[in-house]
Amino acid sequence: MSGLGKGLLAASLAKLLSASGYTVAPIKFDGYLNVDAGTINPFKHGEVFVLDDGTETDMDLGTYERFLNASLDSWSSLTGGQIFQNMIEKERQGEFLGQDIQFIPHVTNEIISWIRQKDDIVDVTLVEVGGTVGDIENAYFIEALRQLALSCDRSDFCWVHVTLIPVLAVVGEQKTKPTQASVKTLQGMGVQPDILLCRSEKPLKLDVRQKVALFCNISASDVISGHDVPIIYEFPFQLLEEEILTSLFNKLQIGPKKLPTLSTWRNILEKIKNPIGEVVVGIGGKYTALGDAYVSIVKALTHAGAHLGIEVNPIFIETTNINEKDIDHQIQSCDGIIIPGGFGYRGIEGKISLITRLREDNIPFLGICLGLQCAIIEYARNVCDLENANSTEFAPDTPHPVIDLLPSQRTVYRKGGTMRLGLYPVVISEGTNVHAIYGEIEIKERFRHRYEINPDYVSQLVTKGFTFSGMSSDSSVVHIGELTNHRFFVGTQYHPEFLSRFEQPAPLFKTFVESCWEHKKDKKK
Repeated sequence: MSGLGKGLLAASLAKLLSASGYTVAPIKFDGYLNVDAGTINPFKHGEVFVLDDGTETDMDLGTYERFLNASLDSWSSLTGGQIFQNMIEKERQGEFLGQDIQFIPHVTNEIISWIRQKDDIVDVTLVEVGGTVGDIENAYFIEALRQLALSCDRSDFCWVHVTLIPVLAVVGEQKTKPTQASVKTLQGMGVQPDILLCRSEKPLKLDVRQKVALFCNISASDVISGHDVPIIYEFPFQLLEEEILTSLFNKLQIGPKKLPTLSTWRNILEKIKNPIGEVVVGIGGKYTALGDAYVSIVKALTHAGAHLGIEVNPIFIETTNINEKDIDHQIQSCDGIIIPGGFGYRGIEGKISLITRLREDNIPFLGICLGLQCAIIEYARNVCDLENANSTEFAPDTPHPVIDLLPSQRTVYRKGGTMRLGLYPVVISEGTNVHAIYGEIEIKERFRHRYEINPDYVSQLVTKGFTFSGMSSDSSVVHIGELTNHRFFVGTQYHPEFLSRFEQPAPLFKTFVESCWEHKKDKKK
């Protein structure tokens, strides 16, 4: 089921295999018929993650990158819609002349061909199947994997199945029936799991392991306890203790090329467990009912705090109906506030009101994508005296369109995959706060936006004290804005959270958390 931990297991296995000396290529299958995740509301599916090549993906791809400390490409994200789009395009081009196209063998062959693209350049391809066993939307994918396993040597393929071991409060006993039923469904599809990761609140009891093994037709040593951990980055160590690599290597008839010590991870985890203090960071968003909508921001804060030895406690601030009393409370409660990305008018005025207080009260502020745009609207209205300044996204008839469509977007009518997406260079002005943070005059960051700062208003904003410290390589698009006389007031058109890793935090987030820590200490004086 959703949220059980398939993505975390896949990322952890990828990390352990990589630390054992193997090259690993992870791939995630999502059964929905969208071609990519770009047009799905975060309320429905969580955050949309963006890769270097502009692919909009499921948030599990972010987990893979954060664990592997590596950048993936479009191959690692496969949806049902993408498979069928590829098939129909081939049919229209005449590649199946004379044939009636069917799920078997045509769709399954398409999936197998996709998976095997990197066979010659990696040691291990790790495939995560989204959804639930028994769902129609992933049945054809499981069938493709069954066929792929059948075509391989037995030692070249291993099935790992994630199941639930619930505890009914009335009984107080770990129940194995959901796992038995799930495995039997898989067996009915021609698949016998090699390893079971059993998710539970507490470690599996020995008799439960033995019962699962007996009813699911596997060895007890291949029943792995996936009990809860306080910090997700501890999960690879739990898997090591559970000897999942021993089971995996036995199935694949290989061994580690080196010992997976994960020494860097252990050192960072020690800082997380023994912080010097805590800061509270508010995330002023419009999708706060689902925390997964901002998962990369939360993780980036964790990474930054871990390297600084500071515990970061993120809280969500719903800006849709926020009032002055709420803003006063949040300003008092938080040591800094992030305004993240998003689309649509709902919650915008609440974000702008929050930013006003953050600017005036010298409280750390980080604006990301829409957050930068809201900061520009706020500054234009309240400092530049541009009455009713706004974005044409929210107010098409605004007298001062300080935020407007990218020129390349004005003739676009297709919504999917048409924004400015992926990795682009950012040229940073020397002598600015942001230059001091990055220490470079050119960086590369990931973008996902359709609107931008209107260049017609840049000079007015600069005259009134707003600094545009990062631009596109041709100086036509503003990428970073800041207030140099503020403790920390930075907005970016790009998404720095998408490149933050556990072992390598995003510089902006690290400096932002440092500023929150200094602000907290100053409040106590």
